[in-house]
Amino acid sequence: MIHHIEIYVSDLQRSAAFWGWFLGELGYRLHQQWNEGASWKLGHAYLVLVQAKKAYMDVPYHRKRVGLNHLAFHASSRRQVDEMTVKLRERNVRILYEDRHPHAGGDGTYALFFEDPDRIKVELVAP
Repeated sequence: MIHHIEIYVSDLQRSAAFWGWFLGELGYRLHQQWNEGASWKLGHAYLVLVQAKKAYMDVPYHRKRVGLNHLAFHASSRRQVDEMTVKLRERNVRILYEDRHPHAGGDGTYALFFEDPDRIKVELVAP
């Protein structure tokens, strides 16, 4: 089991609003908050956001570079995937692979793919 994941972000306030809402929808609760970061926890695992220093923001994130491609979260059901899709569209969040949604992961999957404010790909996958 993963203990925690830490993500450096370009704009902490913007990312915390986005991730706080999304993770709250999945049952995570705000765990810690300080000037340069925040974390949300569910069970024993938590996700941390940290404000990147200006000296390291010259090259923006891209999922096709070496490093993290995406984060995938469990959905409780296909209905939750469908409801989250509606909510994200209402928030003008970019849904990825619209032409194949909700089977962009293949015929045997039912999932939603979207991007966070720094264009990190996020997946919500139904059982």
